[in-house]
Amino acid sequence: MPELRSAVGDVLDWPVDHAAAAVVAADGTVLATAGEQDRVFRLASVTKPLAAYAVLIAVEEGAVEWDMPAGPDGSTLRHLAAHASGLAPAERVVQAAPGTRRIYSNAGFDVLGETIAAATGMPFAEYLHEAVFEPLGMTASRLDGSPAADAVSSCADLTRYVAELQDPTLVHPDTLAEATEVAFPGIDGILPGFGRQRPNDWGLGWEIRDGKSPHWTGASSSPRTFGHFGVTGTFLWVDPEAGAACVALTDRDFGPWAIEAWPPFTEKVLAAL
Repeated sequence: MPELRSAVGDVLDWPVDHAAAAVVAADGTVLATAGEQDRVFRLASVTKPLAAYAVLIAVEEGAVEWDMPAGPDGSTLRHLAAHASGLAPAERVVQAAPGTRRIYSNAGFDVLGETIAAATGMPFAEYLHEAVFEPLGMTASRLDGSPAADAVSSCADLTRYVAELQDPTLVHPDTLAEATEVAFPGIDGILPGFGRQRPNDWGLGWEIRDGKSPHWTGASSSPRTFGHFGVTGTFLWVDPEAGAACVALTDRDFGPWAIEAWPPFTEKVLAAL
């Protein structure tokens, strides 16, 4: 697929020192790659969907339930995963009643990780490794701190992860389907870097594309697209209607360059598919 290889190769023209990208089909086939596939990058908030997958496994194992109390009064595990607990972005300060505002909260993901650690009897980083990284063969991946932002990984590892998201083996497909549908629909919030979105739809750890504008994916990305981006210049998305997923990693912090580069990159990838 020369057009797709050309599209993915555009990451090598981005104003960054190091970059890697890959596109993976729904059956797990890696369709195209560019850049340093084995280089380890800091993921920043792309950590969150990795952590969320461990939460799905903990739910299936019966260690936790989505509607168990967690976080502020009236909040549940579901609220925390969907950025709807009311916790502030960086502090454990309540800014809204649960389920009324979408407040993108690293603090909420920290509480989420602590809840899983208490329920499973092991540190969250260890649980994530045993539940997700090890069985998927993600040998370059590790969590060194917060489940909100402190994982590192390689493009090669994340191709295995996005293959899993398209054809799950570690959880039941219905479990993943629930997590990648809108949780607490209709509430507004700010999408970091892209402003207020009405509504600001999220699943349980994944951002849902829906009809958001502006957005970091493409204008032709399907509303069902789910994924995440990180402030270290990283992103991954899965577009079920396109039957493919994409990973892009860089070593330059998110900024105007990414806002300019990422949407046309996704548009070119989707057109090539």
